[in-house]
Amino acid sequence: MSIAIKVENLSKAYQLGQIGTGTISRDLERWYARVRGKEDPFLRIGESNDQHSKSESNVVWSLKDINFEIEQGDAVGIIGRNGAGKSTLLKILSKVTAPTTGKISGKGRIASLLEVGTGFHPELSGRENIFLNGAILGMRKKEIQRKLEEIVDFAGIERYLDTPVKRYSSGMYVRLAFAVAAHLESEILIVDEVLAVGDAEFQKKCLGKMNDVSKGEGRTVLFVSHNMASIKSLCKKAILLQDGKIKNEGKANMVISSYFHTVKVNIEHFENSDFKLEKLKICDASEAEIKNIINGKKIIIKVSLKVKTPKPNIGFCIAIYNVLQELVTCINTYHINQKINSLDIGIYEFDTIIPPYIFNDGQYHINLHLNSQNGDLYKIFENYASFYILDDEKRRGGVFRGGWPGQISLLPEIKIKEIKL
Repeated sequence: MSIAIKVENLSKAYQLGQIGTGTISRDLERWYARVRGKEDPFLRIGESNDQHSKSESNVVWSLKDINFEIEQGDAVGIIGRNGAGKSTLLKILSKVTAPTTGKISGKGRIASLLEVGTGFHPELSGRENIFLNGAILGMRKKEIQRKLEEIVDFAGIERYLDTPVKRYSSGMYVRLAFAVAAHLESEILIVDEVLAVGDAEFQKKCLGKMNDVSKGEGRTVLFVSHNMASIKSLCKKAILLQDGKIKNEGKANMVISSYFHTVKVNIEHFENSDFKLEKLKICDASEAEIKNIINGKKIIIKVSLKVKTPKPNIGFCIAIYNVLQELVTCINTYHINQKINSLDIGIYEFDTIIPPYIFNDGQYHINLHLNSQNGDLYKIFENYASFYILDDEKRRGGVFRGGWPGQISLLPEIKIKEIKL
């Protein structure tokens, strides 16, 4: 496979406050260095773009020393928290803005969808903007005409095709913009998280088209989204950005898992006049606390609760989520054991035993809800604990590479009998 995009030592600095060196002579020196492709001689040493800490400098590095290669035909997800540098990276790759240092080399034309209305002239009609975007990509009029009907049909704006796009809603804007970017003949398609503007049906349609573009047409796709399910379904590879630097890159499911490790969890012990949560831990059959669990072994979730005053209505709900923040199962004590309703003063430990072969390979997070039988919610502890399920020998290295498919890991008894004809 040939390299579609190669990024070397890429950095982007933004100066806060007033921009300028302070003198005309220094401004000219800065301009002359840029013309010669040299580094800015007056660029101060700045800091990473950590929005949670106070800056000591007026220069912020939105990206710092980024290096990666993307092969032709790859679909790559770019993920990270707000302010990590995702949109800045796509703008540089799309040549909307220039890097401060480093270089990008690539092969092929780039069609990008970064913001609602990017590349559209508001006074021109939808039809005229389609031809304008095609011309920017270097396509001939006949080539664009061949794609026109397909673009209009995908966007669903036939009735408004000859209306100036300034009168379009944000949803119509993004439908047409995506249709143009995806259907015109570019080798690289770059899509930022603007698809969130569209409805669920259109988002599904866009993901299907990007999948066709990557797998069917062999074009390269770069996709930024906070929807991890969309990233996982479309992309085989992913890049995780944190504070302007590459934190991780590789297989999408592994990078997504590491992304949730970057989310800071503030675990607190909750206490009031009625009760206190002492602990929650994940154990194996020997009741030893563990993080990694081989599939085929049972899991014990231990919850320790101190009741300070008689509280007959107290209970808890264990909600288990996968790395995509999708709810896998919800275990409520009221559905299982009514004896919890008669707790007196004391410390109680509840053991929730989960049998083998329920969860598939991957990482899981636990939210604990303390509640009452009539629905009053006392407290939610988000991501209070996490555990990993690792495939056993029955599943590891089998026909399915990259993990057993599906949400659960059911191992039923299968009876086979021969029916003689």
